Amino acid sequence: MSIALKVLLAYLLGSVSGSLLLGRLNKVDIRTMGSGNPGGTNAFRSLGLVFALGVVIIDIGKGALAAGVVPGLPIGDGGQGGEWLILACGLAAVAGHCFPVWHGFRGGKGAATAVGVLLVVEPWLLLPLLTTWLLTLGLTGYVGLATVLAGFSLVP
Repeated sequence: MSIALKVLLAYLLGSVSGSLLLGRLNKVDIRTMGSGNPGGTNAFRSLGLVFALGVVIIDIGKGALAAGVVPGLPIGDGGQGGEWLILACGLAAVAGHCFPVWHGFRGGKGAATAVGVLLVVEPWLLLPLLTTWLLTLGLTGYVGLATVLAGFSLVP
């Protein structure tokens, strides 16, 4: 039961939308602006760099918290769990970001939250990921393409 509770907690943490949270503090709803997507790219295009950085920090942070802290919480099992529990909690956070219960199961794409999980699970993979993302973005100007190719850079 405690394992299921941890995975559920990670999902709920992932369901907290950085852009909607910051938007509420700034009295705006990012879903009514630009593309309507509650992600970092739309936040940047609609409200600027500072707002978008806040969104990205929150979204990366919740992935890192879900994978790095939630599995070790002393809920029923004294904080025991293996690598599989870390991965399950990380995956649950990404799923929560993409399909948030708080927002009608319509969320972002999960890239920043997945980066937060990766930061905990295999931080050395951030170098090829970030290099590919920045290079692709610089050459093409397309965030979506940069994100997809950065994901492919992790495949051996």
